[in-house]
Amino acid sequence: MRGFFRWAVVFVAICTASLSALGVGVVREFQGSSNSTTAEFEVRAPWILDWRVNGEYSQALGFEIELINARTGRNDGQVLRTKRRGNGVRLFDQSGRYRLRITSSLAKWQIKVEEISSEDAKLYTPRGN
Repeated sequence: MRGFFRWAVVFVAICTASLSALGVGVVREFQGSSNSTTAEFEVRAPWILDWRVNGEYSQALGFEIELINARTGRNDGQVLRTKRRGNGVRLFDQSGRYRLRITSSLAKWQIKVEEISSEDAKLYTPRGN
């Protein structure tokens, strides 16, 4: 049993190191219920922004995400704008250092920034707003 445990620990360590070397996995997670500019994060392409928006007052809900270049402070574009509850994923094919500018009205939100493999990016199908 002891030999098996050692083997399992080594196997998990190798798998974790392999995924880290590929740059695959969650980079940052953010959540909130008000306007916010997130902490800076760095990602390697391809990567996805996985978002979820909820709120009690669906008739008055508003939510927007803008991608901000952390080096220049320039707005690199609107990622999402919605007035309803929901979730979705957006694929990006450029690496860089970014922040997200969140504008939220009566919405609770969760955002996950995740690096993915090139193979997974080829299978990507847009969903959400």
